[in-house]
Amino acid sequence: MNLSTIPSKEIMPGYHGKLVHSESMTWVFWDVDEGAEVPEHHHIHEQIMHVVEGTFEFTLDGTTKTYEPGDVVIIPSNIPHSGKALTTCKLMDIFSPARDEYR
Repeated sequence: MNLSTIPSKEIMPGYHGKLVHSESMTWVFWDVDEGAEVPEHHHIHEQIMHVVEGTFEFTLDGTTKTYEPGDVVIIPSNIPHSGKALTTCKLMDIFSPARDEYR
């Protein structure tokens, strides 16, 4: 498999993801439009977010911080979180268990 051959899906407005699934994980490579927002939500999945490019504002359990390239955020299961791309961003997310709704 090569990332260049995986079609991109717009999962929510402004969030274009290339999705890789295994039995127990989902790995998403996001291209995010400037200003695109993810409303507050939570899920059973553990999540690790990595900012590859750009500036991303992220709120985890009521605490808001600004993240830049190289930053990593660990999001535990069922903890409320939300985000907003302050610039065009490239992000990577890993979810466990796999996000079946993204298949």
